[in-house]
Parts: sequence; C-alpha cells; structure tokens
Amino acid sequence: MDARLQRRIQRYGWDLAVDDYARHWHALLAGVQVELIGLAAPAAGEAVLDVACGAGAVTATVAQAVGPTGRVLGVDLSQAMVNAAARHLQGRGLAHASAERMDAEQLALPDAGFDLVLCALGMMYLPDPDAALREMARVLRPGGRVVLAVWGERARCGWASVFGIVDDEVRSEVCPLFFALGQGEALARRCAAAGLELVVQRRREDTLCHVDGQAACAAALSGGPVALAWSRFDAAVRERVRARYLASLSPWRHGAGYRVPAEYVLVAARRPQVHD
Repeated sequence: MDARLQRRIQRYGWDLAVDDYARHWHALLAGVQVELIGLAAPAAGEAVLDVACGAGAVTATVAQAVGPTGRVLGVDLSQAMVNAAARHLQGRGLAHASAERMDAEQLALPDAGFDLVLCALGMMYLPDPDAALREMARVLRPGGRVVLAVWGERARCGWASVFGIVDDEVRSEVCPLFFALGQGEALARRCAAAGLELVVQRRREDTLCHVDGQAACAAALSGGPVALAWSRFDAAVRERVRARYLASLSPWRHGAGYRVPAEYVLVAARRPQVHD
C-alpha cells in the first residue's frame, strides 16, 4: 500500500474510532499498559514522549509519575485522539503534560530531548516502523530508554479474524503487516537496526473480556483499526460482518460474554551512552 494512503486511513479511521475506543478498550488494555509503564520506570523530573498516545491513558499515568518537575508529550496522528488526550490531561490537572498531532515517522522535535520514549500498541499501524524507531532513537538523550508494546503472534490473538472478515467485504488494507512485529524477535531486531541496545523482551498473555456480543463487535469494528471501513458499510453488510465475527469468537464464549485470548510483546531498549 502507498504509505500516504495508509497514513490517511489511520488518521481518519482513528478519528472515527475515538469514542468507542475509549469506551471499550480502556479497561481491556489496562494490564499491558501497567506492565509497559513498570518496565519503563519513569522517574520524577524526567522528560517523556508517548508516541501514538491515543486518548492519553498512558500519557496521564506517566505524567503523574514524573511529577510537575518533569514533562510529558503525547503525540498521535489522529486529531480526534489528540483532542481527547488533551481533555484527559487537563481534567486531571496535569499542566506539565500536553498532546500534539504528529507523525511518528517524522517527529517535529529536536535531537536528544527526552529521557524516555514510550509506544503502547501503536507501532503496528505505521507504514514504516523502522523510520519511527530511528526517530525515537534520535530524540532520546544518550542513555535514554525506549519501551514498546505490540500485539503478539496472530494465532494467539483470538480477535485477529476481524481483518479477514472486513477485507472480504472491502479491500481495507488497514494494516498489511499488523502482526509482523509480534513474531519471534522481530521487534528486538528492528530496535537494534535503529541503533538501540536491547535491555529486555518479554511476552504477555492476556484475556480480552467482553460482557456481550455487542461490546465485542463495537471494540473490534467501530472502536478499532477497521473503523474507517466499518463506517462505509450499509446495514446488511454490517449485520453479515457482525455475525461472522461473533462466529469466529465462539470458542471463547462464556454465557452472554466472551473471553478472547490475546498476546503482547514488550521490548525495552536504550540509546547507547556517548563515550570519549
């Protein structure tokens, strides 16, 4: 896919998804976000960049950790997500944190300005994740850390069927290589190629719990990466897609709800120190 087209799909798709994403994914992703922040260990007074910040859940938590002597900037390609993040930060009185619309592959930021860069489940959506990693390394101070989380292996993410089901209705090409970064050591190798030194890689198994089929569909279809394609479907197509998606989740149905398996990969790396 043309990179400009993919960025446009991401930008406007997440603009549409912002409300359902906040409603259905905030609790689902809390566990991996807590683990990512724990791995990052933000300290008082540090400068932190949160790439693909979404509605600002990680941004706000990190801002509390670094305190008013630190600073936190959340960036996202979606203006609607940036607006939501800004409201969230303002509502929690975090004046030392802000949000801006920015392309992760071309950060409009000076060199070596941050102690820590985070990206929680955003790398999979980028046309050129290697360019984004080089930018993260560039804006880190020597010795600075980068901590990333991506979805893991496709076979270990029960909700992954949504991509094929939507693509059968329209060629969405949302994320052609969505699960590539979660395979084997792929993310660690890409960090090394960007000049970062690996500290740790770990896998996390999780369960996405939906109270009913409506919540499961809203999370995957209107609140996730296929939101732009979903917005263009008529009622008949939507009903067909919902039915197929819920059928694909049937192995994990429990009563009225669903407990869907998921896997994440977390990587921590650092920019090498400069030695005389």
